[in-house]
Amino acid sequence: MDMIFTGLPGLPPPGTEIVTDGLGSAPGGVANIAVAMSRLGLRVGLAAAFGDDMFGAYLWRTLAEQEGVDLGASRRVPGWPTPVTVSMAYDSDRSMVTYARPAPDPVGDLAGAEPPSARACFVDVDRPVPAWAAAMRRRGALVFGDLGWDQTGAWSAEVLDRLEHVDAFLPNAAEAMAYTRTRTPEDAAEALAGRVPVVVVKRGGDGAIAIDSATGERAEVSALPVEALDPTGAGDVFAAGFVFATLAGLPLTERLRFANLCAGLSVRHRSGSLGSPCWGEIAAFGESGEVPERILADYAFVIPFIPDAAEDEVIRAEPTLRG
Repeated sequence: MDMIFTGLPGLPPPGTEIVTDGLGSAPGGVANIAVAMSRLGLRVGLAAAFGDDMFGAYLWRTLAEQEGVDLGASRRVPGWPTPVTVSMAYDSDRSMVTYARPAPDPVGDLAGAEPPSARACFVDVDRPVPAWAAAMRRRGALVFGDLGWDQTGAWSAEVLDRLEHVDAFLPNAAEAMAYTRTRTPEDAAEALAGRVPVVVVKRGGDGAIAIDSATGERAEVSALPVEALDPTGAGDVFAAGFVFATLAGLPLTERLRFANLCAGLSVRHRSGSLGSPCWGEIAAFGESGEVPERILADYAFVIPFIPDAAEDEVIRAEPTLRG
């Protein structure tokens, strides 16, 4: 569960209080990726644990009924509180505080002994890659991986060893440099390219860089020049766009541009996952005049993917509260 404060001038110093004019509540964590991919028209299933509390009920209903995410492999865990992240967005970035208790039962086998057939799956390499992901990979699925911030500060090399089970790895710049002990995102990408077929290093407002070791492609693209209201979940929306573009068979540069487009559109909204764009918003953005024509020309490759009925599509589930 994400609770997101926007419009902050900064973080409140100890003993003080800041009143802001923006608050949103929405599915967070891995749900960011699930919602973003579903809004792009992909059929998405999510294997995750949900608490049996008020937050868990809201998240389940929002994902299953409003966002079209298949929760057949997910579980409601009796007596377990849903993890909650408070995100404070300011100065085109955000800081987060998370409350989470370990789930009482293992959740790695949620996908079952016989996972569904799929063209791709997305996993968290903070922990060992689950057996179901390995099984899907053997059957031809592409495995995309990401990870979260290591609050221990250890940045263990054991995490990088798990990349042998992954086809594409999408860390942010800070994570990539910490795990590889390098000083620049470019050096981190080079180091990771020796471990995984495709590496993408997300640099937030500075765009992204990528290396495809299989094809020899290298790409660097700038972020979409939009005014950011809330960057929460933008990295996950970027990842969802990269998955879609990969499945569409696009060259590496266009994969990065499409991912940047999705992330750039998402930061104009509050609430992370529920700010991810649908095709109607993607189509409308090209006609909004917000971005110069010379930049829009780089995104012309997106036009064939826009459904004929895109103008009738709308953003579906909304944050519970908005400023």
